[in-house]
Amino acid sequence: QARLVESGGGTVQAGGSLRLACTPSGSLSKINYLGWWRQAPGKQRELVAARVRAGTDTYADPVKGRFTISRDNAKNTMYLQMNMLKPEDTAVYYCNTYPPQHPYWGQGTQVTVSS
Repeated sequence: QARLVESGGGTVQAGGSLRLACTPSGSLSKINYLGWWRQAPGKQRELVAARVRAGTDTYADPVKGRFTISRDNAKNTMYLQMNMLKPEDTAVYYCNTYPPQHPYWGQGTQVTVSS
């Protein structure tokens, strides 16, 4: 079964760090281009970061310099390292293929940043 499973969310104080993980399975297990999106209460889902092609990552302006996307091929896992977190980073974070495909939106992982 093709799916993407997110993990690593939690509650952290402003200025802290979290690392999210996304593990693809099934027919997605060898996919190269994945991304992270987030949705805050009352807001639309937005792109946070993505590996859009070999050697090229893109980041939303609000997270540039604070978030880093990476891939561990041995573990078949994509990560989102989030540093210097701010209360406005509070959201449910999702991973998906890039570009995103509707069937692969999962449950996401909640990130809450307290001030």
